[in-house]
Amino acid sequence: MRLRITRAGAAAMAVFLQRFAPPRARLITLGLAAGTATLTVSGLPPQPAAPALASPPAGNTVLSAHTTLPGPATFQGLPTVPYDGTYTFVRVRFNSQGRGFSRGFGGGRNPGWAHDYPNADENFTRILDEVTLIDVNNDGTNVIDAEDPELHRYPIAYVSEPGEWSPTQQEIDNLSDYLFKGGFLILDDFRSDFEWRTVEEIFRMIAPGHRFRVLNIDEPIFDSFFDIATLDMIPPTFQQFVPVFLGLHENNDPTARLMVIANFNNDIGDYWEYSDRGYVPIELSNEAYKFGVNYVIYAMNR
Repeated sequence: MRLRITRAGAAAMAVFLQRFAPPRARLITLGLAAGTATLTVSGLPPQPAAPALASPPAGNTVLSAHTTLPGPATFQGLPTVPYDGTYTFVRVRFNSQGRGFSRGFGGGRNPGWAHDYPNADENFTRILDEVTLIDVNNDGTNVIDAEDPELHRYPIAYVSEPGEWSPTQQEIDNLSDYLFKGGFLILDDFRSDFEWRTVEEIFRMIAPGHRFRVLNIDEPIFDSFFDIATLDMIPPTFQQFVPVFLGLHENNDPTARLMVIANFNNDIGDYWEYSDRGYVPIELSNEAYKFGVNYVIYAMNR
């Protein structure tokens, strides 16, 4: 099989394909022995391993109907690709709580939902296309509003900076319907006790009676394609926080379908975005891609 390495993200993909052959990869043969990546995390300050689960929000936190916040002009009239049954990367758009603007390495001022957009989405799509047999839509990616029923066409959706989210009832109802009809959400790029309490309270409304649980390395999602060796990660930013992976299972049953995975104290989208620019070590970007590929493969098979 001849590899098609696209120009954008070529450096990251070339090293990725040469160094990391997945155990289930019947799809790409490079004529090289499969490598195994291990990552040892040291020097991080001691912290609790996970946020306090099922804890009430601090003070009188109110999740009210949002007011429309104008975003940069570049986020008006976003390009979309029509649904055609192939895998399309979907990012969920929502209004922030008034402080959801962030600066990336490039210095741009983006609303939280758009952090790392569109480079992260496009780079991940290319990696997924190169290393799996999934029929991937390479014509573009989509941004869909949280309350839009169009979201139901797509089984997997990515949410950036959910700690800045103040959902409306329409968003809550639509996402609840989406999850319990088989949808899968990836929560990324949030940290701190405040943001965790916000996310936890949001999902109490989206999935009443359901609670997040800390995931361990033995979960099916971590060997759905790549055999991920460790959940210890160095986050690309805010390295004083220790990454934790949490999941929301259907019916609160740890053996049941995982509906939501949360990359807490982490930002794998940053690794995807800058994987071809030399801002971060390529080994760390590759590990972030492994998690993303596993998430998609897991969700497609549940």
